[in-house]
Amino acid sequence: MLNVVFMGTPEFAAQSLKLVINSHNVQCVYTQPDRPAGRGRKLAASEVKQLALASGINVHQPENLKNELSILNSLNPDIIVVVAYGLLLPQAVLDIPHFGCINVHGSLLPRWRGAAPIQRAIEAGDDRSGVCIMQMEAGLDTGPVYSSREILLDQTTTAGDFHNQLASAGAEALIEVLNAIELGRAVAIPQSETGATYAAKLTRREGRIDWRGSAIEIERKIRAFNPWPICSTSYKGKDLRILLSSAITIDHSAEPGEVIQVTRNAITVACREGAIVFASLQKPGGKVLTAKEFLNGHKVTIGELFS
Repeated sequence: MLNVVFMGTPEFAAQSLKLVINSHNVQCVYTQPDRPAGRGRKLAASEVKQLALASGINVHQPENLKNELSILNSLNPDIIVVVAYGLLLPQAVLDIPHFGCINVHGSLLPRWRGAAPIQRAIEAGDDRSGVCIMQMEAGLDTGPVYSSREILLDQTTTAGDFHNQLASAGAEALIEVLNAIELGRAVAIPQSETGATYAAKLTRREGRIDWRGSAIEIERKIRAFNPWPICSTSYKGKDLRILLSSAITIDHSAEPGEVIQVTRNAITVACREGAIVFASLQKPGGKVLTAKEFLNGHKVTIGELFS
């Protein structure tokens, strides 16, 4: 049984922590400080913190790790496990554990190093991605890989869907690697630099739909940005969030963003190439509606513009 310091924050990390608690000795947990959440903006504990406290594990929530070296050295951990923690680990921390630090990363490295690998894979139209268990080093997601699991991506998968798949697969792969490290059987293979790509952090601004793109590009982004930050457009001067859609191949001479077809159940909007059919929409502060439900309360006509 390894002595483990666990560092993570969201639900993605909590799934890994749960399995680590059941199979190894978690000495303490590091997670992000409580943040305002919900309409009341009250401070909320991360999913990792909630699980750790429920399991009787000590929790640390520093703004950075610079002042944590003495604590970590005193714990003398065998290994530090990092899963979507949200803070960079300085070299001094990486050097503390006997077996170093390992990370659960949501891509098939070296593709999609960086903060948003799940979303960028969907946005780029990748037909497969996965999860890697990686030895951490100073470079950004450049360390050797112990294990990887590939998962196919279809043309309906949202970032939320894929997140859940990878969280489960990553947790299982992590335990296999920890057990192999404990038995002295783990082998980490250096990454190739060929095919390396960078998954930049998402921003709210990126979620604004540019109808001058192709229907395929826009539909991918809508799925990639669901559940956050959610793609949006403007209709009659007000924001409208688009949660789900489909891309169709259709010849038209309409302006990008122009409504080209309205039926009882669908709204079709022109793109530079092809068109987008809305499936799920939401007004700010409102509930999520199907296109049919939206049309029951809003008269949308051919020739109107989304921008």
